[in-house]
Amino acid sequence: MCRHLAYVGADVPIGELIVRPPHGLYRQSWAPRHQAHGTVNADGFGIGWYAPGDPVPARYRRAGPIWADGSLLDLARVVRTGALLAAVRDATESGADAEAATAPFAAGPWLFSHNGAVRGWPRSLAPLAAGLPPETLLGLQARCDSAFVWALVHGLLADGLDPSQALAETVRPVAAAAPGSRLNLLLTDGTTITATTWGDTLFYRHEPGRGTTVASEPYDDAPHWVEVPDRTLLAATPTDVLLTPLKEPTA
Repeated sequence: MCRHLAYVGADVPIGELIVRPPHGLYRQSWAPRHQAHGTVNADGFGIGWYAPGDPVPARYRRAGPIWADGSLLDLARVVRTGALLAAVRDATESGADAEAATAPFAAGPWLFSHNGAVRGWPRSLAPLAAGLPPETLLGLQARCDSAFVWALVHGLLADGLDPSQALAETVRPVAAAAPGSRLNLLLTDGTTITATTWGDTLFYRHEPGRGTTVASEPYDDAPHWVEVPDRTLLAATPTDVLLTPLKEPTA
């Protein structure tokens, strides 16, 4: 349904991660190689990145396809960063939210993306919605499944859970309420990357002296890429990657 990517490490031009690679996110918008659900990611794109000394990321999001944005190539060429999260979107359902429904979602230091779809949305998650404060529901950034999943994750982060706990404690109840959902989640605060595999592909690339990239699919054919097994929680820094199995929700 989407393709996404996160990076933490040495400062690089944004375009080196998104545009220049032969199979980068830019090309994945129309020619993904590992996408089983949908073929074209033309319903919006977004890039969030961090500047030195500023913990709050900047975002550039648009409702149209990434290849149609005339400003992106200049932006990607001149802006350098040591951390980013980017996504191209294939909408689960068409709607009026457009840009607001496009990842990355953001709050404070966090950037978030959801690659997948919640089965039976929105009815299937009504029990989970009943447990949220009214102001959370009224403040959703968009009326889509990904924005709701982000609200769940952010609520757990605000309660003091660490990123790995927040993602795991979101995936399990959503999967229990909506069996068959695809819940590949991606989260960064500019220093770490946390992700889940639940029904879709994920790869990571760790290069000593440079950093760590986590992506829906490899952006080139270099041998550094490692596929993450399904039902896995990934926690990464520029120097380490840790994989932990995710347990299926109890019936």
